[in-house]
Amino acid sequence: MSKSDNDRLIIFDTTLRDGEQSPGASMTKEEKIRIAKALEKMRVDVIEAGFPIASPGDFEAVKAVANVVKDSTVCGLARALDKDIERAGEALKGANSGRIHTFIATSPIHMQEKLRMQPDQVVEQAIKSVRLAGKFTDNIEFSPEDAGRSETDFLCRIIEAVIDAGATTINIPDTVGYNLPHRFGSLVGELIERIPNSDKAIFSVHCHNDLGMAVANSLSAVMQGARQVECTINGLGERAGNAALEEIVMAVRTRQDMFECDVGLDTTQIMTCSRLVSGITGFPVQPNKAIVGANAFAHESGIHQDGVLKSRETYEIMRAQDVGLTANKIVLGKHSGRNAFKTRLHDLGIEFSSEEELNNAFSRFKELADKKHEIFDEDLQALVSETNLCDICEKFKLVSLKVCSETGETPNATVTISDDGAETQGVSEGGGPVDAALKAIESIVSSNADLQLYSVNNITSGTDSQGEVTIRLSKEGRIVNGLGADTDIVIASARAYLNALNKIYSATPKAHPQLGDV
Repeated sequence: MSKSDNDRLIIFDTTLRDGEQSPGASMTKEEKIRIAKALEKMRVDVIEAGFPIASPGDFEAVKAVANVVKDSTVCGLARALDKDIERAGEALKGANSGRIHTFIATSPIHMQEKLRMQPDQVVEQAIKSVRLAGKFTDNIEFSPEDAGRSETDFLCRIIEAVIDAGATTINIPDTVGYNLPHRFGSLVGELIERIPNSDKAIFSVHCHNDLGMAVANSLSAVMQGARQVECTINGLGERAGNAALEEIVMAVRTRQDMFECDVGLDTTQIMTCSRLVSGITGFPVQPNKAIVGANAFAHESGIHQDGVLKSRETYEIMRAQDVGLTANKIVLGKHSGRNAFKTRLHDLGIEFSSEEELNNAFSRFKELADKKHEIFDEDLQALVSETNLCDICEKFKLVSLKVCSETGETPNATVTISDDGAETQGVSEGGGPVDAALKAIESIVSSNADLQLYSVNNITSGTDSQGEVTIRLSKEGRIVNGLGADTDIVIASARAYLNALNKIYSATPKAHPQLGDV
C-alpha cells in the first residue's frame, strides 16, 4: 500500500445489510435508498446495500441503490457460491463503483458443523469464487467467516490464495463477538506481517458486539494496520449489533494523537443519519449512547456545568456541532410554506421522489403545526419516517379514534378505520386507553398477530412533544415494525399498529435466511 493508503481509514457501512438482519429492522427498497443517500451525503466510502441472493426484494434494493448512489462504492454480499456471485454481479451492473463481497467460513467448528467441508475444499472454493467475482468487477472483498475463532496458519494460507486470485480487500470478521481487543488487534497485525502478498490488499475488520467489544476490537485492529472498518449507524445489527460507525469515526477523529490515519467523512451528518435509521427501523437510540444519544453532550453535575461554562474543553472532548447538533432549535411553524418545508428537509438530507410524496408530507406537517407551536428537526424526521414514502400500500387507515379513561372506570375505545376504502367501526375495553384502542383495531382486522414490542419515546422536550411509538408484530414467522408519531400517545399508538399491519398484509414476504454472516 502507498503512504496515502496508510493515512486513510475506509469506512464501510453495512447498515443496509447486516443492520437489517436485526429482527424487526427490515427495510423497504425506498427506505434503503433514503438511508443510502444520507450515507453518501456523509461521504461514507463503501455502502453494503444488501444480500442480493436472499430474496427478490433484496436484489431489487441493491440494484436500486447501485443505480442511485454515485459518490460511494456500492457493495453486494455473496456466499462463495456461483449463484450468489452472479446474482450480486447482476444487481451491481448500474453502479458507478461496485464491489462484490464474498465469504466462506474458516473456523474449525464452522467448516465441520456448518459447511461439512475439508480445509482444502474451503480454500479451493474461496479461490474459485474470487475469480468468478473478477468477471464482474475488479473491486473484490473476501471474508473468512468466523476468522476470530479460526486457526492463524489456515487464515494465512487462504488469504494469500485469494489475494493471488484477485481479492483487493481482506476482511477479518469477529463474527460472533468472541474476541478481546489485544488478541484481535494482534491477530490482524500478525496476518499482515506473515502473509507474503498482504501489501496487495487492504485489510479490514468486521466486529460484532456480543461481549460489548466491537468498537474496541475494531480500533485495536486499526492500530495494527487495518485500513477499513465495517460498521453500522447506531451499532445496529444481528444479536447485540455491530461496531457503531459514529463511535469508530469520532474516536479516530478525536484521538489523532493515537491513530496514524484519518477518515474522510462529513461528521456533521452523523446525527441526521442516526435519527433517520432509528426512525425507519423503529430502534430508538438509548439516551446515554455515545456520540448520538440525547445525553451525549448534556451536563447534569454542577461541577461539570461550571467547568463547561468556563471552558468547553474541561468536560467535552468533542464539539456537539461536529456531529451535527446545532443551537438552531426552532425550524418551522404553522405559517411556514411548502417551499420552506421542502428546503429544510433538503438541508436534513431528505428528498422526495414525487410531488405526491411532498404533498402528503406537507399535509402531515400542517396538521402537526396546528397542534404544536414549535416544530423541531426531530419532529420533521419523525414526520417523514411515518409518512407513506415507501412502497407499502396503505390497506388500513385511521379515520377516527375516541377513547374514554377515568379513575375507577374501565377504559374503552371506539375506532373507525378504512379497509381498502370501506370504513368499519370497532369498540373495545382495555387495561388502559392504548390497550383499548389496539384491541378495538384488532376487533376489526382480526390479524391474530403477536405483539412483541411496544415502545414510546419523546421526540423533543416539553409536554407538547410528539410521542414516537414503535410496535413490533410477528405473524407466521414474519417480524415487522410499525411507527407512529403524534402529540397524542393513543393516536400515535393506533397509527403505529396500523402501520405494522399494513406491512404484514401488503408487503411480499421477504425471505431473509441466515445464509451466513460476517
